[in-house]
Amino acid sequence: MKLVVVGAWAGLIALAVAGATPLAAQQGGGAKVAYVNTQAILKQTPGYGQAESTFTKELETYRSEVQKLQATLDSAASAFEQQTVLLSPTQRAAKRKELQGQQQTLEKRTQELQQRAATRERELLDPIQTKVNSVIEGVRAAGNYAIIFDAGAPNSGIVTADKSLDLTQRVIAQLKAGS
Repeated sequence: MKLVVVGAWAGLIALAVAGATPLAAQQGGGAKVAYVNTQAILKQTPGYGQAESTFTKELETYRSEVQKLQATLDSAASAFEQQTVLLSPTQRAAKRKELQGQQQTLEKRTQELQQRAATRERELLDPIQTKVNSVIEGVRAAGNYAIIFDAGAPNSGIVTADKSLDLTQRVIAQLKAGS
């Protein structure tokens, strides 16, 4: 088995997750390990391109709305700066309060849209991710693998691995076949 992980802890954690002991792994206890690249799998999963496209379009409408609100706020702030010397202290205070209100509205709406985008992304991608995970689990069970790592995940700890342990194409083939 040729699998390199960063740090001894990563290996111990992986073995603990698999239910194997470090001693059994050192003695060739038979625990099979493989890896996939879920990002590559997702990009080739039927329906992923359409979901990604839909999400990108919706995200652009959210961005556009935030940009319009920001432009309105910027314009009002600029007008205030130009008029500030002409305004009485009471008028300046009222305008500042109005600008603060606009800023708070912008921040609140931005947060709402970010939450809506996150929810929508989950709605679109969770069913696809569930299907991918199901196929990966099926490949794991059929191949009697103790662990399948995601080599494409950020901070996976995998620096390099034997290409013969890569099950990515097998998972993609099963997804495309409708398994």
